Amino acid sequence: MSIFRRVKNTDINEGVKTAETTKGSLLIDVRSKEEYASGHIPGSINIPTERLSLIEKRVPDRATPLFLYCRSGARSARMAKILKKTGYQQILDIGGIHGWRGKTEKGPVT
Repeated sequence: MSIFRRVKNTDINEGVKTAETTKGSLLIDVRSKEEYASGHIPGSINIPTERLSLIEKRVPDRATPLFLYCRSGARSARMAKILKKTGYQQILDIGGIHGWRGKTEKGPVT
């Protein structure tokens, strides 16, 4: 059984570890460009909720494992529901960066 079927919500720290060991996965920060630039999890890409249309360009394969996070977990949960409705198959909302215990990096949107 897939991790995406077994887990509804997970600790962001465990979620990032799982993303790092899941072949072909993407760690997606759904916060605004400004929030992302002020500090994000290394290796993540930024696709803000208000720019949902970018996902089809950045991730055309709807079978790609996606690990979503935001500030508190609300936006990532909303984005996960929307992506599932549009056909993305492997999505895990890992919650909010406020619970992240690892390093962050600052910088422009990737």
